[in-house]
Amino acid sequence: MTGENTASRPRLTSITGVRFFAAFLVFLFHVAIMKPFADQDVSEGLFTVFSKTGWVGVSFFFVLSGFILTWSARPSDTVGAFWRRRLVKVFPNHLVMYAVTMALYAAAAVTGTTAVLNLLLLQSWVPEESVYFSVNNPSWSLGCELVFYLLFPLLHRWIGRIGARRLWWCAGALIAVIIALPAVVTALLPAEPSMMMPDKSGPALGFWLVYVFPLTRVLDFVLGIVMARIALEGRWIGIGPLPLIALFTLCYAGSLYLPALYALNAATVVPLALLIPALAHLDVEDRKTWLRGRTLTLLGEISFAFYLVHWPILVYGRRLLGEERQFSLPVGAALIALCTALALALAWLLYVGVERPAMRRWAKARRRPAPARTASGGTPPTRPAAGRPVVAVPPQPGPHDDAPAPPAPARPAR
Repeated sequence: MTGENTASRPRLTSITGVRFFAAFLVFLFHVAIMKPFADQDVSEGLFTVFSKTGWVGVSFFFVLSGFILTWSARPSDTVGAFWRRRLVKVFPNHLVMYAVTMALYAAAAVTGTTAVLNLLLLQSWVPEESVYFSVNNPSWSLGCELVFYLLFPLLHRWIGRIGARRLWWCAGALIAVIIALPAVVTALLPAEPSMMMPDKSGPALGFWLVYVFPLTRVLDFVLGIVMARIALEGRWIGIGPLPLIALFTLCYAGSLYLPALYALNAATVVPLALLIPALAHLDVEDRKTWLRGRTLTLLGEISFAFYLVHWPILVYGRRLLGEERQFSLPVGAALIALCTALALALAWLLYVGVERPAMRRWAKARRRPAPARTASGGTPPTRPAAGRPVVAVPPQPGPHDDAPAPPAPARPAR
């Protein structure tokens, strides 16, 4: 992979498909914490295996966000156009699911202030679980994404100035900070009450600082930007996805035995950071893999919608069936399968009925007037408007968000 022109970069179809697996890991985590089976050994075993997959799925999305936005960056894009596309990508789906969740059950459970914070995606700034995990629980991460998008034009410029030979050192430094963060937080907050998650396993404020606080999670996003530059500068070390998946499996298994704060992100950040450019390399080499199949690509395209619809389905379904009710193994498995199918169906409807039309309607850049001809009949050279830094984003956005769409052919405007 080299630093070629944006127009020659391939669509990252392999990564599109993998996005669904990340969203599904979050789904499995939320199923596991509800402990749906009457057989306690089964419920506890399910919880043990999937107790960290939610953390991993979100971390993958955060690193992937930085990678995708950097990979798809177009010098002709403006900051205003970039921010408009990001907002159009996030808010239509969010607003629909916010309204649905409030109508179904959340309105009676949250204060007016908490409701407004969730509506504006500001809940992740408040270090209280009753706020950042309220209404539609997974939407807290969208507040972090908005911070990433706000900072991306500046971060993209700064990191773009780092010499190619120093990129791996930069990636290593970021990983070191992410791994050290739990130790720093533990040292500063030694005697906290436990968070209210089912395993009561970690300090509440420490959990927020390490996992939820938007400025902390910028580290993951910046790591994704650096890994994209490594790939684009031809500095990728050539490791294939399979060894990295094996490494991830080992790291994840180890995370089950680590103190809570280390298991959130530090334990798996290395394989996640390496896996994304490894998958991108498959598309650069035009490898025909199952990750690029039509079905998995569609699942990847609806993964953002799936991420937002699954929590209300699980919570409201549990309320309909009984808050404390547990089920036999066959019945519980059938209910999980039903919830999965329902979430996929509603995610597809949200994608085709809200997300895709919104992107087509409002995310397109405005057409610029045709350039005036010179006296000789030619057109004068064009340049970005003075004082307006440029960034880039694909027509159809990002990770939590999107994989880049194929570049549009050259024309007077897009």
